[in-house]
Amino acid sequence: MKKILLVDDEPKLLNALQRALHKQFSIEIAVGGPAGLEILEKTPDFSVVVSDMRMPVMNGIEFLTRVKETTPDVVRMMLTGNADQETAIRAINHGNIFRFLNKPCSPEELAEALNAGIRQHQLITAERDLLENTLKGSIQVLTEILALADPLSFSHAEMIRDNVRQLALAMNLKDSWQIEVAALLSPIGFVTIPPELTLKARVGQPLSSEEKGMFRGVPAVGGRLLARIPRLEEVSKILVYQSKSFDGSGFPDDSIAGNSIPIGARILRILYDLAEFEGQGKSRSAAVEQLRAQVGKYDPQLLTLLSSPRIAATMCKALPSKPSLAIQFPQLRVGHVLRADISTRDGILIVVTGNYVTAALLERIRNFSQLYGIKEPIFVEN
Repeated sequence: MKKILLVDDEPKLLNALQRALHKQFSIEIAVGGPAGLEILEKTPDFSVVVSDMRMPVMNGIEFLTRVKETTPDVVRMMLTGNADQETAIRAINHGNIFRFLNKPCSPEELAEALNAGIRQHQLITAERDLLENTLKGSIQVLTEILALADPLSFSHAEMIRDNVRQLALAMNLKDSWQIEVAALLSPIGFVTIPPELTLKARVGQPLSSEEKGMFRGVPAVGGRLLARIPRLEEVSKILVYQSKSFDGSGFPDDSIAGNSIPIGARILRILYDLAEFEGQGKSRSAAVEQLRAQVGKYDPQLLTLLSSPRIAATMCKALPSKPSLAIQFPQLRVGHVLRADISTRDGILIVVTGNYVTAALLERIRNFSQLYGIKEPIFVEN
């Protein structure tokens, strides 16, 4: 049976309704709004909540508004003798009321309304589950494609995602999943950059003004790619602003600055730069001091958090590059980082230096090896 919560300040009325409806529904009752919220906090899996309007301490509109905030999927109804138009409008606007019923309301009429509310709840939850499953599938496909297209960047993004999770916990951020997804997909705009240009930037070679322009546009490209996926609108915005400085400088060139920049974008900005400095061999404290030296670039609150020994102990650290090791193809394993290009014996480039070897990439190299043969030895980080 679907669970129904009835809230009123008249215990006799509540008991009468419970007796009349208990064979059709699983009915729980609460005397007053605070008691109703306490029940919902302990057991939020109700389908429908029906509330009286005039109650002491907390009226029906206040109660149902709180219900909407804490358990938004629950269908909300109002049963009241106060049937003036203003009350109805306020109830609908503030509590998103599904039905507005007037006292006296017969058990048959109430049962009909409750059945309609249950059907509405089933539609809401089914749509949400479908959307969530579709969203998870879309994210999984995107991350797998990104891992295959640029394994090194994806491996780096995974480390950033883990650090995002630690900062989000420390800051008690809600919906941190959006920032974690943004971290995983933050390199997705690089799919528009030619691989040889990505490699050129990765090894520190100088870039022309035109090439620099391509890299400046990467966040916007990533944002546009994700903006069309339902429920990833906030993730898209995070990607667009991931290169924006706290003082408002940087990309995009608009008036957004400070706390108006999405918190996820501020987190990605500081974590990526922190990882870059640590990748150069700097200690965590030295890397944080280098961040502090760039006045106006980062969120001061995040700088303070990164300096905390408790946060530092939970966060992954970027490792400096290691010396190369020459191996034969049968020795190549998932997790190796390539220190030189891999090509076929005929000179066909398979994968460029710097890539992180994933299962998919290893399978790709194996296929080329079987068809054309590959040049050996292969150089990986030792």
